[in-house]
Amino acid sequence: MTLDELREEIREVDQELVELIAQRTYVADTIAQVKDEQGLPTTDKEQEQAVMDRAGENAERFDVDSNLVKAIFRLLIELNNVEQRESR
Repeated sequence: MTLDELREEIREVDQELVELIAQRTYVADTIAQVKDEQGLPTTDKEQEQAVMDRAGENAERFDVDSNLVKAIFRLLIELNNVEQRESR
């Protein structure tokens, strides 16, 4: 493959990542609405830990640095928590 072809592949992957982040954010917003309707707290440390555990397992499965993947998921979780708190 040429450098241009590889860069195009990266552009496509980047777009897919952004689409998946948007989808995840939409689902997290829906979860926030359900929590609000049920009077549940914004944060759920047990659930957050389950997400982090899955992220680590998936990183290992795909041979990606687990610390990097977990850092990304920590950021996603924190961003969702901030949005949930602001929407209440």
